[in-house]
Amino acid sequence: MGQPKQERAVQTRLALMRAAAEVFDEHGYAGAGINKILKRAGLTAGALYFHFGSKEGLAEAVMNAQQDTIEPLLESRGLQRLVDITLVWAHQLGADPLLRAGVELSLGHEGFADGAPFESWRELMAGYLREARELGELREGVDPEAVARFVVGACTGVQLYSRQVDSRASLPRRVEEMWDCLLPGIAAPGTAQDFDYGVARGERLSRMREGA
Repeated sequence: MGQPKQERAVQTRLALMRAAAEVFDEHGYAGAGINKILKRAGLTAGALYFHFGSKEGLAEAVMNAQQDTIEPLLESRGLQRLVDITLVWAHQLGADPLLRAGVELSLGHEGFADGAPFESWRELMAGYLREARELGELREGVDPEAVARFVVGACTGVQLYSRQVDSRASLPRRVEEMWDCLLPGIAAPGTAQDFDYGVARGERLSRMREGA
């Protein structure tokens, strides 16, 4: 029995997004011709235009898929979940072309991106920080929105630094250093050491993600 129509459509979308991400990753947005993407995906132009409308629409889908490559398999809550998102993100940037292409497109090096992916990350992170506040994990007076904006900016900065210095090889360690600086100022007094933000945790969560 063949795949249901809806399932086939989902698989076609994913195949196009992954092919596009690989080609964007290898050639940049400007150098990623539609024919290269279609050849990589093994699909027709009709499928691309039906699902995404244009190369730009396909790139937007890749750019906005970043959270979906990380979020579904995390089980932690509150502040630890926020930390875990950044740990897995740091490890997967080196391994997952879909995530890496989304990040590069978001940075707008070729004049493509707007601020939507950054705002999406901010909203997600602010939600977990509000949950952390409800769980009593945040220091009194800490503003979840302000911390969320800071974490998005800090992650952007450390990954750019690592990208330029060593092609992101050191990014997991740079993220660990970021939390070492940040957690004592936002976690409830005496609790910063209760959160695991080490490189080893990021490696473990990433292995679980890859094996799922």
